[in-house]
Order: sequence, then C-alpha cells, then structure tokens
Amino acid sequence: MDYTRNLLEQIQNRLKDLNRAERKVAEAILRDPQQATRYSIAALAQNAQVSEPTVNRFCRSFNVSGYPELKMQLAQSLASGAAYVSQAVEANDGPEAYTRKIFGSAIASLDNARQSLDPQQVNRAVDMLIQARQIHFCGLGASASVALDAQHKFFRFNLAVSAHSDVLMQRMLASVSHTGDLFVIISYTGRTRELVDVARLARQNGASVLGLTAAGSPLAKSCTLTLDTPQPEDTDIYMPMTSRIIQLTVLDVLATGMTLCRGTDFQPHLRKIKESLNASRYPSDEDAL
Repeated sequence: MDYTRNLLEQIQNRLKDLNRAERKVAEAILRDPQQATRYSIAALAQNAQVSEPTVNRFCRSFNVSGYPELKMQLAQSLASGAAYVSQAVEANDGPEAYTRKIFGSAIASLDNARQSLDPQQVNRAVDMLIQARQIHFCGLGASASVALDAQHKFFRFNLAVSAHSDVLMQRMLASVSHTGDLFVIISYTGRTRELVDVARLARQNGASVLGLTAAGSPLAKSCTLTLDTPQPEDTDIYMPMTSRIIQLTVLDVLATGMTLCRGTDFQPHLRKIKESLNASRYPSDEDAL
C-alpha cells in the first residue's frame, strides 16, 4: 500500500479504527491538511489536544518514521491532488463545519473518480453511444434522477433517447430489445437485483449494456462495458449522496465526448436547440439596454 502518495486517504480510511487520542490527531490533520503541513509537532499536539508522544505514536501507526516525514508525506498527498478528504457530518456540527465537510467530500469524491476513470474505457463508451440506434437510461432511487438528466443531455444528439425509473418498464424494454439498442444502467452499488436482471435480459436479446457502477459488482459483470465509479459514500445518515454528483459528471464527460466526435458540422444543431429557449426567458438587464 502506497502511504506516500495517499496518506490523507489512509488517515481518512482508518479514522474509525484509531484509538481516541490518535483519532484526535487525525481529525486535526483532516480539518485543514494545508495548515497541518506548517505545524510544529507542539502546535499539532496543542491543536489536537493531545501530547507530543501521542503524535509520534500516530506517525508510527502509519509507518512513518517521525513527524518531519509525516509533514513531507502530507505535502506530497496535497501535491498529488488530495487537497480535500471526505469527512462524515457529526450530530453536533454547526453550519460552518457541515458546509465545509459536504463541499470537501464532494470535491474529494470527484477527484478520486477522475483518477479512477480509464480514458480508453471512456472512448469505448462514447463509441457505443454514437453507434446506438436508441438509448435507454435506467436507474432506481437516487440514480433515477441521474437517468432523467441523461435523457435531457443526450436527446440533443438526434438519437432516440429515453429515461426509465420503473422496473417493470425497464424489463419490458429489455425483453423486446435488439442489436443496436443500448441500455445505460446507472447504479451506485451495482448490487440492485432488478437492474442486474435488466442488464442480463437486454444482452440476451442482442442489446448492448453500458454500466455506470462499482467495479466488480454483479451489475458490472453483467454489462458489455462499464465505467467504474468508486464508492465514496458515507452511510452516515447526515451525509448527502456524492455518488450522484460523480454519475452526473461522468455523463457530462460522455456527452462532451460525443459532441467532439460529431465535429463542428454538428454545432449548428446544438445551437438551434439552445436558441429555441430564448423566447421562454426574460431578457437580462444587459439585453434591455
């Protein structure tokens, strides 16, 4: 395990397993990683309300030889893009704390997803979307709203596009699907039995299935191609679902890839759709001048 590159992630992942004193050190670091790289050992101990020997024990528990090396590895983690880490919202958090944690968790999750996404898989997914005769976006629960957003994005490409959050409709569509049909199935865990069944049924009838889901999940194993999305979700009742933000962003990546593949000749079509909305909007103050 590479502690040098991912020390902040390791601290976050092991937070609940640390003893009470070492957890205070971890929380002091996670509150402001940038500031932690500038602390002396005495300053960090004071901020965490622990003793300096506790900070040294914390270093050893992460296979770090001492506090100077801890600061160096923190700096390397920040330089590699891990400026934000996920933190669970606590029952006694005030507005400043829970706002910071929610934004920090969303940014950290997006950055983790960006690093996990394989550009070659993205390119294959874009090819599947371009070649599809019609596209069905399917999701349940929180992913259902993501499927609806996908319909809103992808109809612009002159394709037959639909979004479905009803399992019975998904099954019926899969049962009559053909070669050239594409099912894009969106699932955070990839373990929803109904969605896995839809994926299998669609493939049995000749359709292709693109999954936006967790690597190695039952859904991923049932798809033609998957874009693996990490599972950053904190199951704490106070934590909003960052998974949907990742899913929406991955769909933006795919829509952008399709736009670029269509080339400049397709831009007038997209412009026409955008301009069709002008009549539905009040003019801005600048337009009124």
